[in-house]
Formats: sequence, C-alpha cells, structure tokens
Amino acid sequence: MKMGSVPHIVEDFKGILQVYSDGSTLRSATLPFNIQVDEDASVVWKDCCFHNDNNLHLRLYKPAVASSPTAKLPILYYLHGGGFCVGSRTWPNCHKCCLRLSSGLSALVVAPDYRLAPEDRLPAAMEDAMTSLKWLQAQALSGNGDAWLSDQRVDLSRVFVVGDSSGGNIAHHLAVQLGAGSPGLDPVQVRGYVLMAPFFGGTVRTRSEEGPSEALLNLELLDSFWRLSLPVGGTADHPFANPFGPASPSLESLELDPVLMVVGGNELLKDRAKDYAKKLKDMGKKIEYVEFEGKEHGFFTNDPYSEVGDSVLQVIQGFISQISDKF
Repeated sequence: MKMGSVPHIVEDFKGILQVYSDGSTLRSATLPFNIQVDEDASVVWKDCCFHNDNNLHLRLYKPAVASSPTAKLPILYYLHGGGFCVGSRTWPNCHKCCLRLSSGLSALVVAPDYRLAPEDRLPAAMEDAMTSLKWLQAQALSGNGDAWLSDQRVDLSRVFVVGDSSGGNIAHHLAVQLGAGSPGLDPVQVRGYVLMAPFFGGTVRTRSEEGPSEALLNLELLDSFWRLSLPVGGTADHPFANPFGPASPSLESLELDPVLMVVGGNELLKDRAKDYAKKLKDMGKKIEYVEFEGKEHGFFTNDPYSEVGDSVLQVIQGFISQISDKF
C-alpha cells in the first residue's frame, strides 16, 4: 500500500461530522453537548415522513390543550441551523426550541429535516424545505390528510417560516421563490418570515466577522461550512450564500412577505443580518430588525426558556399579531 493512500480526516466538526480525504463522511449518533429537555405535557408531538425517496421526516408539535375554543392555531415552520452540514429536528436544542414555540405562541409547529452537506450540497436543503411546504399543501388538498392538519382549529392561511442560522438562509430563499402570498401553495398561505441570525456569506469580511470568536462559532468554522455545502468551486459570494453577491438575482422588483430579523449583538453574523435588513428596507420591503445586546449565536434556540427567550417570543408574537390583524 502506498504511503498516504489511507483516508485521513480533513474536516472534523467536534466529532459530529468527520470528512475524510477520499470524500467519505462519518456522522456520530451521539452529540458532544448536553441540553436537558424537560417536557411538561403542555405540548404533544409526533413525526411524519414527507419525502419517501430521501427518507426525510418532519416533527409536528401542537398545544395539548387549546388556549381558546374558537381561536385557530397559526402554523410555524421551523428550519433548524447547522451550517447546512449538521443538525436535525431530533437534536435536543431544536426539539426544546420547537416545544417552546408551540406552547409560547399557541401554534402548530412543523420542523422538517433536510439533506445535509457534503453528501448533498446546496441547493438540496432548499429543495427539501420547499418539498416540506408542498407536503403541507398536499395534506390540505387531500381528503384524508393528517388529522392534526385537517383539524378546523388549524389555520392554513396563517403560516410563518422561522429559520435559524442556515435555516434563516433557507427561509430567505423560500421567500424569494414563493413571492408575496405564496400563490403556488394555495390553500396554504405563508404570511411572514422570521430570520434568526441567518447564515449568509461573502468574500469580503464584515467587521463583526473579524471580531472575537463566539463560544460556539468562529470564522474558521463558518468557512468550513461554506466549503462543504456550496456547489464545488463556489465561493461565499455564490447566490446560495450571499443574497447581494455579484451573481445574485436582484430583489428590487420582487414582492416579498414581511420579514422579522432577530440577531444577537455579539454574533459574527450580525453585520450581514443588519446589512440585509437595511438593503431590503431601502428597497421598500417590509422588514423589522431586532438586536439583543450581548447575545451570541443560538441564544434563543439553545436556551428558549430563558428570560431573553421570553423576550424573543414576545417579539415574534408581536410580528405575527401585526400581520394577522391585517386580514
């Protein structure tokens, strides 16, 4: 055997994902962090398959007891983060976050998984997110769809997409693809998007990216995620990464549903989020930017029952209520 022919690790994401020199990957079934999930029976949940060929599942959550006998539940689509390379609806931080969203906002939460890189590079994740929304549409049109979704107390005309990190990037692309009112999903209607520190990129570093590393995130990790998730040869200015890159389609003439941007003040991704909000606002789009001072990446997802988590829920609730009052 020739020297150097044995595959060796070239990328290692805390043991969760290891990429070898021959392109093969190894994913760990155990996670290197411990997040306690205390379920109090206020929310019930179950898993459903939404794409048989790719073996993709989503998790549905709903309050165990209706907060009102007449009020309909809005639907929140929660797209998890993980740099397009790691993460799942089953991870304890994602599961805990969805429990909190469902109970705190009295909503039916849909948390789909999507194919991950480098085994499946972008746009696979974006395609899967759209497929999960098409699954919801199929349930709505079916005479024998899922009982939770055919329940008259669920409002299919009030869907909000919540994307965290890479999920926020996916949410942006869904907003652009679907357009205002999401006519292609009828009778399902997406009314707004919540982008939580979306994972956007660019070849020119921002000031926040050049700042101090975070406890769970650093520039090297961000670069690794782009290297593994973008089409081979793509840079961080690729349209999948940079909404305003040289090859990205113009958003000027597009009609978009309202957007809420939520970001921590100490996040590496903060400046890209702020720039995104400013540019959309300058174009006349409806966008609200909310920054939580001193907070780092994943501050809500990883600790949704905290005091600041309560504040985030209030902001999201205000966003939903403001839009719901208009129709």
